[in-house]
Amino acid sequence: MTFLHKLAHRLARLKADARTVVSATAVVAGAVIACEKMANPSSPGSAVSQLAVSPKVVTLQQDQLQDFMAVGFTPTGDTAQISVTWSVTGGTLVDTSSQGGRHYGHYHGTACGSFKVAGTSHPGQKSDTGNVTVTCAQPSIASVVVSPASATVPVGQTLQLTATPEDANGNPLSGRTVTWSSGSSAVAAVNGSGLVTGVALGSATITAASEGQSGTAAITVTRVPVASVTVSPATANLQQGQTRQLTATPQDASGNALSGRVVTWASGNTAVATVSGSGLVSGVAAGSAAITATSEGKSGSASVTVTPVGATVTLVGAGDIAECGDATDDSTAALLGRIGGTVFTAGDNAYPDGYYQDYANCWASSWGRYQAVVHPAAGNHEYHDSIASGAADYYRYFFREHGTVVGDSGRYYYSYDLGAWHIVVLNTFIDMSAGSPQEQWLRADLAASTKRCTLAYMHYARFSSGSVHGSYPAVQPLWQALYDYGAEIAIAGHDHEYERFAPQTPDGHLDTARGIRAFVVGTGGGGLYSFGTPLPNSEVRNSSTWGVLKLTLADGSYSWEFVPITGQTFTDSGSGTCH
Repeated sequence: MTFLHKLAHRLARLKADARTVVSATAVVAGAVIACEKMANPSSPGSAVSQLAVSPKVVTLQQDQLQDFMAVGFTPTGDTAQISVTWSVTGGTLVDTSSQGGRHYGHYHGTACGSFKVAGTSHPGQKSDTGNVTVTCAQPSIASVVVSPASATVPVGQTLQLTATPEDANGNPLSGRTVTWSSGSSAVAAVNGSGLVTGVALGSATITAASEGQSGTAAITVTRVPVASVTVSPATANLQQGQTRQLTATPQDASGNALSGRVVTWASGNTAVATVSGSGLVSGVAAGSAAITATSEGKSGSASVTVTPVGATVTLVGAGDIAECGDATDDSTAALLGRIGGTVFTAGDNAYPDGYYQDYANCWASSWGRYQAVVHPAAGNHEYHDSIASGAADYYRYFFREHGTVVGDSGRYYYSYDLGAWHIVVLNTFIDMSAGSPQEQWLRADLAASTKRCTLAYMHYARFSSGSVHGSYPAVQPLWQALYDYGAEIAIAGHDHEYERFAPQTPDGHLDTARGIRAFVVGTGGGGLYSFGTPLPNSEVRNSSTWGVLKLTLADGSYSWEFVPITGQTFTDSGSGTCH
């Protein structure tokens, strides 16, 4: 029987065995071999010079069979009479066989991937390889498991779900596309990655689907628990027979306000002050009382001081205050403790630039000791000299962490009553123009006030003889509103010195009948500046003394005193009447 006839016979047998047909390359190689004579490598000149394995490249399905053939050649091109050993990097060799000069490795593609089938001649130790790629069909998804299968999530918060497609044996299947949906998106919404957001109280079924199979999770949306209650203002002063509205804000653990919660109010001393169910405090008799607001077991309180009708109150403070590593702010803080009363600040409350750490490290240990009675104003350093900052650290430290009223976030203007006086706190770092939101608010606030006497404080001075900053004409629209409604006093900081002006109009003309008396009190602890040419109506100036301005406010009159820190002597004092 000829070689080609024998090869055709073997191919037919391989087909009958349902194995893969040897490639055309192997047929050609076999035909060439048939034309060559067999040479024994042990004979002179018959050494093995090459081993050829075919096919060189083949692709199979998983569990498919394939015959690889190896043939050795002598230097003269004759077929060498050798033996061959086989090895594989993946899959298995079912068996091996030899016929004439041809040697077969019967390969079984049991594993998926790319592998090598290698043959090595004996003698000669010549090697060659074939490359096989075994592809596997993806198993079908039999189920989808969602974890956790049930969970609760508070309104406004999120919960991550995971979906795991599995085969019929429960094995996880990776790389499959999963789609998510909510059975009630008005209660709980879910995004494409399985992140659930609580929308409203209730229950919802969240479904994960993949290739026609699906799994679910039962989600219950609950209320966010109350972690704290903030009462504002944290301190309040009123006279006997007067009322003051307090507000209570339940908050979550992150300090976010929670709406729709039930709040109950109570007074710690009803003989001094009572409180209604809505937080309206009424002064009964002279003294102090703690007013407490409670929601879901959490409470916050405000300190209320009731003074007799006609009694005087004290307002004391300065601007440009806390500076780490300098004892002057500690010295001015000590004055607050000795004088007592309500504390104002005229901005730039902490240096070097009003960041959270400046308040925590510099302010807290000095003026921060009187946080409960502080009513601050914002300066340019609260904004880090950038309106885009929104003075966020100022709001966080004073209001969110300590409950100190500072006005709405980003605006920082507000008002309060102190004894017989109406006090207005303005923000000179934002828009102050006529018709601006702040100017319109100021006019409405002054129109609604029932007090005869009015005092305002802010950071930038409408009038200042200071050589570093000086006067700010942009403040004039706010001064005009104060003048139109008969305000008595305007206090500012920014220039680090003390200056007092005679009563004057918003454009700087002396007006002893209706004019506003201005003070610049940038003496709270920051490094002191110097004066330039004195402005008209400037009555007293000092640039070498740290201290605070003490104001004694009565019904229809006031007096002032600049109080220096220990070891310094400059002072200034006087009095006036309300318009």
